[in-house]
Amino acid sequence: MNKTLYLLLCLMAGLLTPGVVQAEKADRQAPMNIEADSMRHQEPEQITQFHGKVVATKGTLVLRAAHVTVQQFADGRQLAELTPAPGERVFFRQKREGLDEFVEGEAEWAQYDSLADVLTLKKRAELRTLRGTQLADRVQGNTIVFNNTTEVYTVDGQAHNTGSAPGQRVKATLKPREQVPAPSPATHTPAPPLRTSPSTAPAR
Repeated sequence: MNKTLYLLLCLMAGLLTPGVVQAEKADRQAPMNIEADSMRHQEPEQITQFHGKVVATKGTLVLRAAHVTVQQFADGRQLAELTPAPGERVFFRQKREGLDEFVEGEAEWAQYDSLADVLTLKKRAELRTLRGTQLADRVQGNTIVFNNTTEVYTVDGQAHNTGSAPGQRVKATLKPREQVPAPSPATHTPAPPLRTSPSTAPAR
């Protein structure tokens, strides 16, 4: 494998190891696989760009976008920006540690800051919790900010940038958690099917 490409894959693996919520511990040891139509790296600026049906997987973590740009700083901070094709949204999903639950979300723009361990979703932002294959909780707003360290997220319905579209009311649907027996270690519930779109579906 080309040395530069190997280093870039390692960079992405280090960037994406922390989950949006408490991730499966096994994800941290899983290899990172990235697919895209093209890639461009700028060594002086330490910027790497992936373009075209970008799909990144690491254990249970899945990220999909039309474009992903990663910048690395001297202090070790890594900043990833995800953007979709026009009219669509970026997508992420990850399994929660020790639970038969998945957290997934979509937005027109996303940014992950490895130093702060925070993921920000903006414009038509949405977060969903799936218990097994059933939709449990769903929140929508203009901006959703996750802090993985504290497992706290905030939702803002207002657009604060000058010239932005008018804000919206935050919407939330929270399903009561049912008291059910813990699943047997031998029982495995398959992950619900991933949402896809023409621009982010893997090429056949």
